[in-house]
Amino acid sequence: MNKRIALVTGSSRGIGREIAVLLAEDMAGIAVHYKENEQAAAEVMTEIEKKGKPAKAFSADLTFEQEARGLIRGVEEHFGRLDVLVNNFGPIIVKPWQELTTADWERMYRSVFLSAVWGITAALPEMRGRGWARIINIGYHRVEQLTAFSKITAYAVAKTALLILTRSAAASEFKAGITVNMVSPGLIEGGIMPAGGKLSAEYFGKKMDVAEAVRFLASDKAAHITGTNLIVAGAWKL
Repeated sequence: MNKRIALVTGSSRGIGREIAVLLAEDMAGIAVHYKENEQAAAEVMTEIEKKGKPAKAFSADLTFEQEARGLIRGVEEHFGRLDVLVNNFGPIIVKPWQELTTADWERMYRSVFLSAVWGITAALPEMRGRGWARIINIGYHRVEQLTAFSKITAYAVAKTALLILTRSAAASEFKAGITVNMVSPGLIEGGIMPAGGKLSAEYFGKKMDVAEAVRFLASDKAAHITGTNLIVAGAWKL
């Protein structure tokens, strides 16, 4: 892993930040992506550099195809390669589905799904050429449950589309040495609380739990794992 470069989208804060800092222990360098908060991205870079690894922050609005593809090109130009792509970027809209505007639907689709499509298709040519790569998409713990999600409808729809993309890419790219998987967090400390009151502490996971799952799937140990959805949610909603 000592030559490999990872890009984690949306890594200036939250789970993305935890993933980027942890992956620095295994990679030769980390590309940190942010949309607006340059200071937060700089702080993540500092954490990575303390581990003795180079880091570079890249700003891009991934809801636009040109910027999403440009991010991949920028990482490849700066580091000379991109081996691990973690599609973590994706805000959430919490609103009754009847109140969602067309702009809300488009924002979710572009942020969660199309940003990953553009990033993956931009990265694949170079990845195929090297014969080894890891693509890891971040879902959510009930992504495979086709049921009612009245307050996060657009988000749920987009994440389900992302799971279908994950498995489609996994099937087509495995012979090229590329695995494509999803990690789906449940309730995470510091994240959005579900409606309905307080929950006991055992239902909440840590950001590091998610990061460790990504770390495993990004490693050589996971060479024969592809198209899977690894749920990191404890017993929540079992």
